[in-house]
Amino acid sequence: MKRILAAILAAGLALSLTACGGNGNSSSSGEGESLKEITFCLDWTPNTNHTGLYAAQALGYYEEAGLKVEFVQPPEDGAPALVASGKAQFGINAQDTIAPALIGDAALPVTAVAAIVQHNTSGILTLSGKGVDRPKGLEGRTYATWQNPVEQAMMRYCVEKDGGDFSKVNLVPSTPTDVLTSLQTNVDSIWVFYGWDGIAAEVKGIDMDYWAFSDIEPTFDYYTPVILTNNAFLQEDPETAKAFLAATRKGYEYAIANPREAADFLLAASPELDKDLVYASQEYLSAQYQADAEAWGVIDPARWDGFYQWLWDNQLLEEEIPAGTGYSNDYLPQ
Repeated sequence: MKRILAAILAAGLALSLTACGGNGNSSSSGEGESLKEITFCLDWTPNTNHTGLYAAQALGYYEEAGLKVEFVQPPEDGAPALVASGKAQFGINAQDTIAPALIGDAALPVTAVAAIVQHNTSGILTLSGKGVDRPKGLEGRTYATWQNPVEQAMMRYCVEKDGGDFSKVNLVPSTPTDVLTSLQTNVDSIWVFYGWDGIAAEVKGIDMDYWAFSDIEPTFDYYTPVILTNNAFLQEDPETAKAFLAATRKGYEYAIANPREAADFLLAASPELDKDLVYASQEYLSAQYQADAEAWGVIDPARWDGFYQWLWDNQLLEEEIPAGTGYSNDYLPQ
């Protein structure tokens, strides 16, 4: 979902930036006079990763917490930049893609404060029968790459760990907007999040092969997606941050317990979505939001730090990211 953001959302950039004017101040008129305004920047068009947010809004959890929350689409340079600028208090991104933003002179003042999905549900999807049901099977096949160094390093690692030769994988620069259609062209394999594109294949009855990164290498069980917030906002108004996360947790807990009803909230907000896909995807993801964690949103320090250590060990970072950097569980309900 995340890697083709720029291609389809650039046209909405001007509107997004206009909409992202929330600054945490109280609403100025009407029934929301006492509500604090929160702007939340999505990482993508609305989908089942976001259901808990829409459930929290529809069920009045945000209003009960004294908040008026607006969801906006990300600008071309993504949610982290908007959150860092202060034009949105919260946003969504992933641990792998924010790594460069945590180090160096151009580091962004953002912190991950909740895991939306507890485990990495991404992997490689291909049409069944092409022999790509394992990483070595990519030899002689085409892979749609978005030419990201971390992405390609992970792919190389998985292929070589499985005894394959990564130089024999045909890398085709591509950011397909329709995964299932692309897999029926000259593209053999695509990195997907199973909860959306894998489920879409199931719904359409398309026979697919799939392998998950975390099954090949436990270190790749990093956090994607996560909720980010602005560091200055955390320092200046920690109680509002905690109120937002408490209400959001309630929304995701509702989605865990009531997948179909929660999916209806998402569909009400985005009626253009495929109902069958949303219902099936929601059934899958509702079991993934918290999974085996003690509570929704909690980030495991060992897994977070372990992935960044892997990036450093494999020379994918200009600086080492110190342990404990870039995330906090302190704003979640205790």
